Amino acid sequence: MSVSHSSKLNKLVREQYMRLPQDGRVQVTYVWIDGSGEGVRCKSRTLDKEPKSIEDVPEWNFDGSSTAQAEGSNSDMFLVPVCMFRDPFCLDPNKLVLCEVLKYNRKPAETNLRHTCKKVMDLVKDSHPWFGMEQEYTLLGINGHPYGWPDNGFPGPQGPYYCGVGADKVYGRDIVESHYKACLYAGVKICGTNAEVMPSQWEFQVGPCEGIEMGDHLWMARFILHRVCEDFGVVATLDPKPMTGNWNGAGCHTNYSTEEMRREGGLKRGVVEGLVALMSGELDETMG
Repeated sequence: MSVSHSSKLNKLVREQYMRLPQDGRVQVTYVWIDGSGEGVRCKSRTLDKEPKSIEDVPEWNFDGSSTAQAEGSNSDMFLVPVCMFRDPFCLDPNKLVLCEVLKYNRKPAETNLRHTCKKVMDLVKDSHPWFGMEQEYTLLGINGHPYGWPDNGFPGPQGPYYCGVGADKVYGRDIVESHYKACLYAGVKICGTNAEVMPSQWEFQVGPCEGIEMGDHLWMARFILHRVCEDFGVVATLDPKPMTGNWNGAGCHTNYSTEEMRREGGLKRGVVEGLVALMSGELDETMG
């Protein structure tokens, strides 16, 4: 099985250091989306006391030329804390903090899509939009081959793997359950998980989340997934089609509703009639 060298280190040795007291000081890990728009990065600093709210966490900076977010000649980028979680790796009172990224001129970085999304969510806050996200992913060995698959072949055809049970049906459940518990500890609004159609493919669900917390909780759940996989020595990929051929792809399905849609009869009024109006060219009149 292809796993990372780091995962083979003696974790009991690490544990003796993790139990040491911190004398009231707190380790805060800043998390942000890098220049790929898909990858996450992190760095940690010490605060003299436990932050009680996001306002207690100071801005920080990083070298954007090393994350594909800036030129080397002007690489300072700002990390602006926006959402705080408990740290399931270093434990209380330590924190994980999701950040927006600003360029040297305080303008949002190109991959800082949260900045615009927050403006939209503020405009529609009276509608109380709820989101439920279903994030599929695939576990890979460090060699890029799906975890648990034969080294020189393929598993049996799809069919028995979806929501499967048994050593010949699912691969990596320890990773999945560790991620679930870590998210619960952190305060991420994770609400479920299941094995998917392709072996080594899994899904977790986040929600319901209102407004901008949809993205905050989904991205922190992704970060925690990558960190948990790091401990186990494997890789989690969100690639929509990690394996060619007759193997299911992966995506992130989105469930959405407004307060009006959640009322009795609201789904018909908000969706069905809206679609009818759209198809008949009367959308402007209906929405007005």
